[in-house]
Amino acid sequence: MADVISGRMTHDYDGDLVVFLIGMRINKPWRPDLWFPVFSAMPAMLAELSKDNDSGLLGYRLTLGAGGPLVVQYWNSHEKLYRFAGDRNAAHRPAWAAFNRLARKAPGAVGIWHETYVVERAESIYSGMPASGLAAATLVVPVARRGETAAERLGLPQAA
Repeated sequence: MADVISGRMTHDYDGDLVVFLIGMRINKPWRPDLWFPVFSAMPAMLAELSKDNDSGLLGYRLTLGAGGPLVVQYWNSHEKLYRFAGDRNAAHRPAWAAFNRLARKAPGAVGIWHETYVVERAESIYSGMPASGLAAATLVVPVARRGETAAERLGLPQAA
């Protein structure tokens, strides 16, 4: 289990930041032959990206929601994210092709979605937590280092 940091912490990161959400919805849970191959493809992609220091992936967090798994990914550029997605020699392309074959075989059995956010500014706070989220993907530092208020951490003007 990760060590809990008792103080108020935030992330420290300068540079381009992209947050990429990708999820899977299991619409027919009684058909693991259709959804399990999709589910099992993500760990290989994350392992491939994590081993490559130049991939652009800063870190990720896997969560489970009502419809299925969700991966929150932090990237240092949208160009690197899209390059990985289109790379014929990377794990993503064969997984995407396999998903499309399954989707044609049993429409609606499993769904995939993603959202991409190019972030201009980011603010975070973690209290009584292990390094999590953006701080785990970048660097965790005491709040005072970046500002005591959310507005300060975002670099916004303070209210009078």
